[in-house]
Amino acid sequence: MWIVYIAAAVLALFLGVISIRAACFRPKKQTSVPYQDVTFDRQRPIDALQQLIRCRTVSNVDPSKEDDDQFQKLISLLPELYPKVFDTCSVRQLPGRALLLRWPGRDDAAPTILMAHYDVVPVNEEEWTKPPFEGLIEDGHLWGRGTLDTKATVNGILSAADHLIGQGFQPKNDIWFAFSGGEEVNGPGADNIVDYFLRHDIHPALVVDEGGAVVENVFPGVKKPCGLIGIAEKGMMNAQYLVRSSGGHASAPKPGGPIGTLAKACVRLEKKPFKMRLSPPARMMFETLGRHSSFGYRIIFANLWCFRWAIDLLGKLSGGEIDALIRTTVAFTQMEGSTARNVIPPEARLVSNMRLAPGDTVQSALGYLRKTVANDRVEITVLESFEPSRISQVNCPAWDKVAATVSATWPGCIVSPYLMVQCSDSRHYGRISDHVYRFSAMDMTAQERASIHGNDEKIRLESINKAVEFYIRLIQKC
Repeated sequence: MWIVYIAAAVLALFLGVISIRAACFRPKKQTSVPYQDVTFDRQRPIDALQQLIRCRTVSNVDPSKEDDDQFQKLISLLPELYPKVFDTCSVRQLPGRALLLRWPGRDDAAPTILMAHYDVVPVNEEEWTKPPFEGLIEDGHLWGRGTLDTKATVNGILSAADHLIGQGFQPKNDIWFAFSGGEEVNGPGADNIVDYFLRHDIHPALVVDEGGAVVENVFPGVKKPCGLIGIAEKGMMNAQYLVRSSGGHASAPKPGGPIGTLAKACVRLEKKPFKMRLSPPARMMFETLGRHSSFGYRIIFANLWCFRWAIDLLGKLSGGEIDALIRTTVAFTQMEGSTARNVIPPEARLVSNMRLAPGDTVQSALGYLRKTVANDRVEITVLESFEPSRISQVNCPAWDKVAATVSATWPGCIVSPYLMVQCSDSRHYGRISDHVYRFSAMDMTAQERASIHGNDEKIRLESINKAVEFYIRLIQKC
């Protein structure tokens, strides 16, 4: 009987410890950032972005499908749209459609780099409600491919600088504007810009690129808007799975055909996902946002030492953003077999797009694929890849500038680090800085986020001006 009492006492102690830890797991005090209105001509950024949208700067892995004239049209428009910037800044065009501007500050010791890309992904025009390249304004929205990703950022940066230059403002330190015209196809533009900085011994104190945003209902139990600033991004790997056979007529198939063998490999990998990795960016996000969760979730996030399994299970069951935060993901995207319906293919292949969590590498991920598939008939090779990015610091002045600017522009939001699960040009800047932050200066609904790379991409007019506000405030801190 005494064993029962001991077990009950241990259980009560356990429940007491996790409950007390959850009760104490409250939001940390944050320095209040008073809201101050920013005054500027709010129609000019809307008009300027409308002009940028009308440039069909569609990038493609097949260069023959790109229209160079449209890219040059956009670059030629910039001095007209942002004249004070181009009167003040030096301008360089580097290979890979890279555009680099330098705004001289009073000092050049601690420069800031503000990034974006001006290329966009292709569209299926017949599936859009409004034309994607006419820049139509209706019902308080500007429609068009690139309004969110990321011509609004190009426009926000240059509109803010144009306004401040007109006010006679000069930054304390040099500010560089670094724009790429090939980000959507992993083009070399951003890499060439980083090479330029290395050749000239320029090491930025702060780099800001696209990434997180102010969003709602993205974290369990948190109702407030969250301003998510990416401090790292996952790596990427495209893997090919190839099975060869002697082919033959489909009327007399042999066991273990190539398509069936690939299907089994696919099922094995989907049933055995990569192990959970609570990387520093994900842990910081759970630590920050978990404190704002409802009590039930705080029990989990305050006691990850014993509830890691719950996060792991939640990710496996729900998939999506939570799962992408905590493990390397495998998404099967392409399959190819016979060209004829009645012929067994001599070769069949499958492709998966993978996003590598910090802690995994291209080689370790390839090893896991081969071990899990466990079939020598399936030849697994890497098509394209790059490693997870360098992780940026958070307890530093550079982070404080970005976080304070988010708080000042969207009062009341919870500012948090996070792991960016997509890829961006900013990964290249890990070669020269560990103060690289990924934040798209807008608040986005779930519908808006879904339209990025999808149909009917559009931006609220108020969001266009919020981006300008953000960059005015940020530039004034640099």
